[in-house]
Amino acid sequence: MTRPITAGLDGSEESLAALAWAAREAVRRGTPLHIAHAWRFDPRGGGGEGEREAQEKWVLDAVAGAARTLTDRHPGLEVTTEAREGDAADTLLAASADADTLVLGSRGHGAVVGFLLGSVGQQVIAGATRPVVLVRAGDEASAEAAGREIVVGQQGDEEDSAEVLGFAFATAAARGASVRAVRAWTLPPVFAYSPGSLRLADEAGGLEPYERKALEEAVRPWRERFPDVPVVEHVEMGSAGQVLLAVAGGAQLVVVGRRARRTAVGARIGSVAHGVLHHAPCPVAVVPHA
Repeated sequence: MTRPITAGLDGSEESLAALAWAAREAVRRGTPLHIAHAWRFDPRGGGGEGEREAQEKWVLDAVAGAARTLTDRHPGLEVTTEAREGDAADTLLAASADADTLVLGSRGHGAVVGFLLGSVGQQVIAGATRPVVLVRAGDEASAEAAGREIVVGQQGDEEDSAEVLGFAFATAAARGASVRAVRAWTLPPVFAYSPGSLRLADEAGGLEPYERKALEEAVRPWRERFPDVPVVEHVEMGSAGQVLLAVAGGAQLVVVGRRARRTAVGARIGSVAHGVLHHAPCPVAVVPHA
Protein backbone atom coordinates (compact mmCIF):
# COMPACT_ATOMS: atom_id res chain seq x y z
CA MET A 1 0.00 0.00 0.00
CA THR A 2 1.30 3.45 -0.93
CA ARG A 3 1.49 5.69 2.10
CA PRO A 4 -0.08 9.14 1.59
CA ILE A 5 1.49 12.45 2.41
CA THR A 6 -0.71 13.84 5.19
CA ALA A 7 -1.23 17.54 5.89
CA GLY A 8 -2.80 19.09 8.97
CA LEU A 9 -5.32 21.81 8.19
CA ASP A 10 -6.65 24.33 10.70
CA GLY A 11 -7.48 27.30 8.44
CA SER A 12 -4.41 29.38 9.33
CA GLU A 13 -2.15 30.83 6.63
CA GLU A 14 0.58 28.53 7.85
CA SER A 15 -1.52 25.40 7.46
CA LEU A 16 -2.69 26.46 3.99
CA ALA A 17 0.94 26.88 2.94
CA ALA A 18 1.68 23.45 4.41
CA LEU A 19 -1.24 21.97 2.48
CA ALA A 20 0.04 23.45 -0.79
CA TRP A 21 3.56 22.14 -0.06
CA ALA A 22 2.18 18.68 0.69
CA ALA A 23 0.17 18.62 -2.54
CA ARG A 24 3.19 19.52 -4.66
CA GLU A 25 5.26 16.85 -2.93
CA ALA A 26 2.52 14.25 -3.42
CA VAL A 27 2.41 15.03 -7.14
CA ARG A 28 6.20 14.71 -7.42
CA ARG A 29 6.25 11.39 -5.57
CA GLY A 30 3.09 10.01 -7.18
CA THR A 31 1.42 9.43 -3.81
CA PRO A 32 -2.07 10.30 -2.50
CA LEU A 33 -2.64 13.33 -0.26
CA HIS A 34 -4.60 13.08 2.98
CA ILE A 35 -5.98 16.13 4.81
CA ALA A 36 -6.51 15.90 8.57
CA HIS A 37 -8.48 18.40 10.64
CA ALA A 38 -9.36 18.39 14.35
CA TRP A 39 -12.16 20.45 15.84
CA ARG A 40 -13.92 20.94 19.16
CA PHE A 41 -17.43 22.06 20.00
CA ASP A 42 -17.55 24.48 22.92
CA PRO A 43 -20.83 23.99 24.83
CA ARG A 44 -20.15 27.09 26.91
CA GLY A 45 -21.60 29.21 24.13
CA GLY A 46 -25.05 27.99 25.06
CA GLY A 47 -25.69 26.16 21.80
CA GLY A 48 -27.37 22.80 21.81
CA GLU A 49 -27.03 19.78 19.61
CA GLY A 50 -28.33 21.73 16.63
CA GLU A 51 -25.48 24.21 16.90
CA ARG A 52 -22.97 21.41 17.25
CA GLU A 53 -24.29 19.78 14.06
CA ALA A 54 -24.11 23.13 12.27
CA GLN A 55 -20.48 23.56 13.33
CA GLU A 56 -19.65 20.05 12.19
CA LYS A 57 -21.23 20.71 8.79
CA TRP A 58 -19.26 23.93 8.46
CA VAL A 59 -16.02 22.07 9.27
CA LEU A 60 -16.75 19.29 6.78
CA ASP A 61 -17.60 21.81 4.06
CA ALA A 62 -14.40 23.76 4.72
CA VAL A 63 -12.21 20.66 4.53
CA ALA A 64 -13.98 19.48 1.38
CA GLY A 65 -13.48 22.93 -0.15
CA ALA A 66 -9.76 22.78 0.54
CA ALA A 67 -9.61 19.37 -1.13
CA ARG A 68 -11.45 20.66 -4.23
CA THR A 69 -9.02 23.56 -4.53
CA LEU A 70 -6.12 21.14 -4.64
CA THR A 71 -7.68 18.74 -7.13
CA ASP A 72 -8.49 21.71 -9.38
CA ARG A 73 -4.86 22.84 -9.11
CA HIS A 74 -3.42 19.34 -9.53
CA PRO A 75 -5.69 17.24 -11.80
CA GLY A 76 -5.18 13.56 -11.11
CA LEU A 77 -4.06 14.05 -7.51
CA GLU A 78 -5.90 11.64 -5.21
CA VAL A 79 -7.10 13.51 -2.10
CA THR A 80 -8.81 12.07 0.97
CA THR A 81 -9.98 13.93 4.05
CA GLU A 82 -10.87 13.45 7.68
CA ALA A 83 -12.38 15.90 10.19
CA ARG A 84 -12.26 14.46 13.67
CA GLU A 85 -13.79 15.96 16.77
CA GLY A 86 -11.20 15.76 19.51
CA ASP A 87 -7.67 16.58 20.56
CA ALA A 88 -5.42 18.09 17.87
CA ALA A 89 -2.27 16.21 18.87
CA ASP A 90 -4.09 12.88 19.04
CA THR A 91 -5.66 13.50 15.63
CA LEU A 92 -2.34 14.37 14.02
CA LEU A 93 -0.45 11.49 15.57
CA ALA A 94 -3.13 9.03 14.51
CA ALA A 95 -3.16 10.44 10.99
CA SER A 96 0.64 10.33 10.76
CA ALA A 97 0.86 6.65 11.72
CA ASP A 98 -0.07 5.49 8.22
CA ALA A 99 1.51 8.43 6.38
CA ASP A 100 4.72 8.72 4.43
CA THR A 101 5.21 12.23 5.81
CA LEU A 102 3.19 14.60 8.01
CA VAL A 103 3.17 18.26 6.94
CA LEU A 104 2.17 21.09 9.27
CA GLY A 105 2.19 24.86 9.36
CA SER A 106 4.84 26.70 11.37
CA ARG A 107 5.24 30.37 12.20
CA GLY A 108 9.01 30.14 12.70
CA HIS A 109 11.09 32.65 14.65
CA GLY A 110 9.01 31.77 17.68
CA ALA A 111 6.59 29.13 18.88
CA VAL A 112 5.19 26.69 16.34
CA VAL A 113 1.51 27.54 15.98
CA GLY A 114 -1.67 26.59 14.16
CA PHE A 115 -2.27 22.97 15.08
CA LEU A 116 0.78 23.30 17.26
CA LEU A 117 -0.59 25.31 20.17
CA GLY A 118 1.27 25.18 23.46
CA SER A 119 2.70 21.73 24.02
CA VAL A 120 0.87 20.18 21.05
CA GLY A 121 3.75 20.91 18.69
CA GLN A 122 6.29 19.09 20.77
CA GLN A 123 3.87 16.20 21.32
CA VAL A 124 3.42 15.75 17.59
CA ILE A 125 7.06 16.16 16.56
CA ALA A 126 8.35 14.06 19.46
CA GLY A 127 5.66 11.39 19.17
CA ALA A 128 5.40 10.93 15.40
CA THR A 129 6.98 7.81 13.97
CA ARG A 130 7.14 9.36 10.50
CA PRO A 131 8.97 12.49 9.23
CA VAL A 132 7.25 15.78 10.09
CA VAL A 133 7.73 18.78 7.77
CA LEU A 134 7.07 22.30 9.08
CA VAL A 135 6.13 24.96 6.51
CA ARG A 136 5.69 28.70 7.01
CA ALA A 137 3.07 31.04 5.62
CA GLY A 138 4.27 32.58 2.38
CA ASP A 139 6.14 29.49 1.22
CA GLU A 140 6.05 29.37 -2.59
CA ALA A 141 6.63 26.69 -5.21
CA SER A 142 9.33 28.90 -6.74
CA ALA A 143 11.52 28.19 -3.69
CA GLU A 144 11.75 24.58 -4.90
CA ALA A 145 13.39 25.57 -8.18
CA ALA A 146 16.43 23.71 -9.43
CA GLY A 147 19.64 25.06 -7.98
CA ARG A 148 18.39 25.33 -4.42
CA GLU A 149 19.86 22.47 -2.46
CA ILE A 150 18.50 20.25 0.26
CA VAL A 151 20.57 20.59 3.42
CA VAL A 152 20.72 17.60 5.76
CA GLY A 153 22.42 17.33 9.12
CA GLN A 154 24.42 14.15 9.69
CA GLN A 155 25.51 13.01 13.14
CA GLY A 156 26.83 9.77 14.57
CA ASP A 157 27.69 6.85 12.33
CA GLU A 158 26.11 5.40 9.19
CA GLU A 159 23.40 3.56 11.11
CA ASP A 160 22.49 6.56 13.28
CA SER A 161 21.77 8.81 10.32
CA ALA A 162 20.31 6.34 7.81
CA GLU A 163 16.69 7.54 8.13
CA VAL A 164 17.66 11.22 7.94
CA LEU A 165 19.92 10.85 4.91
CA GLY A 166 17.45 8.53 3.21
CA PHE A 167 14.68 11.11 3.47
CA ALA A 168 16.92 13.90 2.16
CA PHE A 169 18.18 11.90 -0.83
CA ALA A 170 14.72 10.60 -1.78
CA THR A 171 13.33 14.14 -1.65
CA ALA A 172 16.22 15.48 -3.71
CA ALA A 173 15.75 12.73 -6.31
CA ALA A 174 12.05 13.58 -6.66
CA ARG A 175 12.88 17.28 -7.11
CA GLY A 176 16.01 17.03 -9.25
CA ALA A 177 17.90 18.82 -6.47
CA SER A 178 21.34 18.48 -4.94
CA VAL A 179 22.11 17.48 -1.35
CA ARG A 180 24.46 19.24 1.04
CA ALA A 181 25.30 16.78 3.82
CA VAL A 182 26.51 18.72 6.86
CA ARG A 183 28.51 17.35 9.76
CA ALA A 184 29.43 19.80 12.53
CA TRP A 185 32.07 19.06 15.14
CA THR A 186 33.56 20.72 18.17
CA LEU A 187 36.66 20.15 20.25
CA PRO A 188 35.62 17.62 22.90
CA PRO A 189 36.35 17.81 26.60
CA VAL A 190 39.45 15.85 27.57
CA PHE A 191 37.52 12.69 28.49
CA ALA A 192 34.67 12.98 25.95
CA TYR A 193 36.12 10.65 23.31
CA SER A 194 36.63 7.00 24.11
CA PRO A 195 40.12 5.51 23.68
CA GLY A 196 38.83 3.69 20.60
CA SER A 197 37.53 6.84 18.90
CA LEU A 198 40.71 8.74 19.76
CA ARG A 199 42.74 5.95 18.16
CA LEU A 200 40.60 6.16 15.01
CA ALA A 201 40.97 9.94 14.94
CA ASP A 202 44.73 9.58 15.28
CA GLU A 203 44.79 7.06 12.42
CA ALA A 204 42.78 9.47 10.28
CA GLY A 205 45.32 12.24 10.86
CA GLY A 206 43.38 14.32 13.39
CA LEU A 207 39.87 15.17 14.49
CA GLU A 208 38.73 17.04 11.36
CA PRO A 209 39.87 14.30 8.93
CA TYR A 210 38.18 11.81 11.25
CA GLU A 211 34.91 13.76 10.97
CA ARG A 212 35.25 13.98 7.18
CA LYS A 213 35.77 10.25 6.96
CA ALA A 214 32.75 9.60 9.18
CA LEU A 215 30.55 11.79 6.93
CA GLU A 216 31.90 10.15 3.78
CA GLU A 217 31.10 6.68 5.10
CA ALA A 218 27.59 7.68 6.19
CA VAL A 219 26.79 9.25 2.80
CA ARG A 220 28.36 6.54 0.61
CA PRO A 221 25.36 4.14 0.56
CA TRP A 222 23.02 6.96 -0.44
CA ARG A 223 25.35 8.15 -3.21
CA GLU A 224 25.24 4.60 -4.56
CA ARG A 225 21.46 4.34 -4.24
CA PHE A 226 20.83 7.77 -5.81
CA PRO A 227 23.71 8.19 -8.32
CA ASP A 228 21.99 11.08 -10.13
CA VAL A 229 21.76 13.27 -7.02
CA PRO A 230 24.70 15.70 -6.79
CA VAL A 231 26.22 15.76 -3.28
CA VAL A 232 28.36 18.24 -1.38
CA GLU A 233 29.93 16.93 1.82
CA HIS A 234 30.29 19.81 4.27
CA VAL A 235 32.31 19.45 7.47
CA GLU A 236 32.65 22.49 9.71
CA MET A 237 33.73 23.16 13.25
CA GLY A 238 30.91 24.61 15.36
CA SER A 239 27.63 23.71 16.98
CA ALA A 240 25.35 21.65 14.76
CA GLY A 241 22.46 24.10 14.91
CA GLN A 242 24.59 27.12 14.05
CA VAL A 243 26.38 25.37 11.19
CA LEU A 244 23.10 24.16 9.67
CA LEU A 245 21.51 27.59 9.88
CA ALA A 246 24.61 29.20 8.36
CA VAL A 247 24.26 27.11 5.18
CA ALA A 248 20.44 27.14 5.05
CA GLY A 249 20.11 30.52 3.36
CA GLY A 250 20.04 29.03 -0.13
CA ALA A 251 18.25 25.81 0.77
CA GLN A 252 14.78 24.70 -0.31
CA LEU A 253 14.54 22.28 2.63
CA VAL A 254 16.54 21.51 5.77
CA VAL A 255 16.40 17.95 7.12
CA VAL A 256 17.35 17.15 10.72
CA GLY A 257 17.15 14.07 12.87
CA ARG A 258 15.20 13.78 16.08
CA ARG A 259 15.71 11.78 19.23
CA ALA A 260 12.81 12.59 21.53
CA ARG A 261 13.32 12.43 25.26
CA ARG A 262 10.77 12.30 28.05
CA THR A 263 10.85 14.70 30.96
CA ALA A 264 8.60 15.40 33.92
CA VAL A 265 6.71 17.96 31.82
CA GLY A 266 6.33 15.83 28.69
CA ALA A 267 8.20 15.05 25.48
CA ARG A 268 11.03 17.29 24.32
CA ILE A 269 12.90 17.36 21.03
CA GLY A 270 16.63 17.94 20.78
CA SER A 271 18.20 21.38 20.81
CA VAL A 272 19.41 21.15 17.21
CA ALA A 273 15.95 20.38 15.80
CA HIS A 274 14.43 23.00 18.10
CA GLY A 275 16.79 25.74 16.93
CA VAL A 276 16.51 24.91 13.24
CA LEU A 277 12.70 24.77 13.42
CA HIS A 278 12.52 28.27 14.83
CA HIS A 279 15.09 29.99 12.64
CA ALA A 280 15.56 28.24 9.27
CA PRO A 281 14.32 30.40 6.35
CA CYS A 282 12.76 27.41 4.55
CA PRO A 283 10.66 24.35 5.36
CA VAL A 284 12.22 21.95 7.87
CA ALA A 285 11.81 18.17 7.96
CA VAL A 286 12.29 16.47 11.33
CA VAL A 287 13.00 12.76 10.84
CA PRO A 288 12.84 10.32 13.76
CA HIS A 289 15.83 8.04 14.15
CA ALA A 290 15.05 4.35 13.82
